[in-house]
Amino acid sequence: MVITIVQIPRTGAKPDKTTSIAGASKSAPIYRDVEGLIRKDFLNGEDSGGGVYLWESRAAAEAWFNDDWWGWIEARFGARPTLIYFDHYLTVDNAKGEVRVDNVAVDIAAAAE
Repeated sequence: MVITIVQIPRTGAKPDKTTSIAGASKSAPIYRDVEGLIRKDFLNGEDSGGGVYLWESRAAAEAWFNDDWWGWIEARFGARPTLIYFDHYLTVDNAKGEVRVDNVAVDIAAAAE
């Protein structure tokens, strides 16, 4: 799996929580059927917004973050984003009480070995 982090700089003030949720809610449907996308988390930082994406593969991520995507984001937000790729192997999911390797739950003791 692959995680990508997109950061879009902003020149104005950080939107409040209500405004941020409203904006993310409008664009959320775009991501419902993106091939290979497992999850997208929307981000609202002091100087930038963006997202953390979990992908099935690097190929799926690269298919989404194509040449057209860069222009689309710049047109929507008026700024050029940064994009970083990370290989992703292991998750500690405290909400589910499990550790996953390659998205498969493993015994915590076994994961520590």
